[in-house]
Amino acid sequence: MDHKIKLSTAPLYEALLAYRDSKQRSFHVPGHKNGQAYRHLVEQAELSPVEDTNNSINEVDQQNVEIQDDAGRLINQGVEHSSSVKERGADLDGIEKRVDNEDVHPEIVLVPTRSFLEMMEMDVTEITGTDDLHHPEGVIKEAQELAADCFGAEESFFLVGGSTVGNLSLLLTVCDEPNCIVLVQRNVHKSVIHGLMLAGARAVFLEPWVDPASGLAVMPSVETVQAAVQSYPEAKGVLVTLPNYYGMGADLTPIAKVCHAAGMPLLVDEAHGAHYGQHPKLPVSALSCGADGVVQSTHKMLTAFTMGAMLHIQGPRLNRSLLRQRLAMVQSSSPSYPVMASLDLARRLLHVQGANTFTAGLAAVNAFKRGLAELPRFQLLQPAQPLQQEPPAGTAKPAGISVSAAQRTREGLTAAAMPSAAGYTAQDPFKAVIYDGAGVLSGYGLQQQLEACGCVPEMSDERYVVLLFSLGSTVQDAQHLLQALHHISSANKPDEQGWSIAEHPQKVTKEPTHYISTWNNFQENIPYSELVSFTMKPIVEADTIEVPIEESAGCRSAEMVIPYPPGIPLIYPGERISSSIAKRIQLLRDEGAKFHGVSDTSLKVLKVMKD
Repeated sequence: MDHKIKLSTAPLYEALLAYRDSKQRSFHVPGHKNGQAYRHLVEQAELSPVEDTNNSINEVDQQNVEIQDDAGRLINQGVEHSSSVKERGADLDGIEKRVDNEDVHPEIVLVPTRSFLEMMEMDVTEITGTDDLHHPEGVIKEAQELAADCFGAEESFFLVGGSTVGNLSLLLTVCDEPNCIVLVQRNVHKSVIHGLMLAGARAVFLEPWVDPASGLAVMPSVETVQAAVQSYPEAKGVLVTLPNYYGMGADLTPIAKVCHAAGMPLLVDEAHGAHYGQHPKLPVSALSCGADGVVQSTHKMLTAFTMGAMLHIQGPRLNRSLLRQRLAMVQSSSPSYPVMASLDLARRLLHVQGANTFTAGLAAVNAFKRGLAELPRFQLLQPAQPLQQEPPAGTAKPAGISVSAAQRTREGLTAAAMPSAAGYTAQDPFKAVIYDGAGVLSGYGLQQQLEACGCVPEMSDERYVVLLFSLGSTVQDAQHLLQALHHISSANKPDEQGWSIAEHPQKVTKEPTHYISTWNNFQENIPYSELVSFTMKPIVEADTIEVPIEESAGCRSAEMVIPYPPGIPLIYPGERISSSIAKRIQLLRDEGAKFHGVSDTSLKVLKVMKD
């Protein structure tokens, strides 16, 4: 078969289509029998004279997406849509309450939509022709090989449990015996912590470099990685997260070289970078920088169904046989075929269209940025030194990134933790991170007002709002967003703020130097932590005591302190609490941050080990 023709195939997806069209009788799981369990209900519902309320709400949705010339009309439509949804909910409640009435058919309540029924026709299991994810020999094997070709890997694996199972499997592979040491970026996803627990590993946490302009943590500096590798030459590997949730990153090549010189694999949680390297205007991928194992959430920035992800491998530093066994441990033995088929289709879209896949999405981003330039009140987060590689250690730092000693103290940085160049040199164009430069609206407040205008951001924090564009975004989306920002700017003028912090906490933004991000959990004066042991063994209550946060410095924590959102732990069970972390917990608590993992959610006291 011609190579170009082969790239345009989607072997797993096509196998599911063939199965659907064969109309074979199912004497296997799943129990819905290709949707047959619901088919008669759908047919009866379509013949029923009862009003199709789905159509009525779709009409409202259709009206709501129209871009209006007047921002006020846009806001009113958002309210109208909200009201219609509430009325729709009330109608459904009424139908369910009247289900025993002879005038109302139970099928109207129980029936799924026909589009959902059609999806069920492709929801199959491991039968002849559909292959087996855990021992692929046919269409899944071919689909994964095509994925490896597309993303530049030697071998790729489909994941049906999101990037979580990729992180778990990588850690369980490199930690092939208890008490293995792994060098881990401190602000990692909780799945990495769970992987350390399952492996019974010991972690050395690498402090991330913090961008002084934004106050946001990015990744460990090359110097920090180098120092930790030299101190722990027996470590089994290094794991970093790039990009962060804000789309911020830098070149990984120097870190990969440090790891490989020490004989360690570089593992990268690239959950938000599945599209990296696929277009000249996108940052380079972790694989192209030399990473050995890379986890990507294909559903986040590409087109796979939710929970669809991939694990990419290259080089000789990972035991691939063991990796397959670990994947079989953490993934379901009955994986979702629609999710896997969506991975196959996401790959085919890139293979066929190439960089053109992102043309429309980038046009939407550019339209938004042009419009935002006419709204100087709302600022866009961008690196001061874009797309530059770090110079060799010991060379002069680029101009524009010098940080005073006072500012390093404020940001929790030290000379030892500073990189040899800007640690934030690449911004994902699809992550538009904005903030109110006038200081009137916090990130939380701006998100609330955007949602009232029919625009739902990805996330917000005390200062920033993350607006996630993708290859599926349109110029109309950007216009809608700009109209919303125009309306918000008019309704929240800086010269009209007569409120107090206590009365309007969501309409006050901290100055950059006082910004407290729940993403930043660095320690002061140390580039990396002492060893932290992880285990599945629960901490015995009798071995703990409660102490005031103000008196917790020097103690070993018995709890995981997790500011939420986003869910990145500040301190781990068994880890010694430094004075800087104790102060940081107090600051976050006093600023109103919410916490997971602690018994006292007000964080007046913390459980610590008696010893």
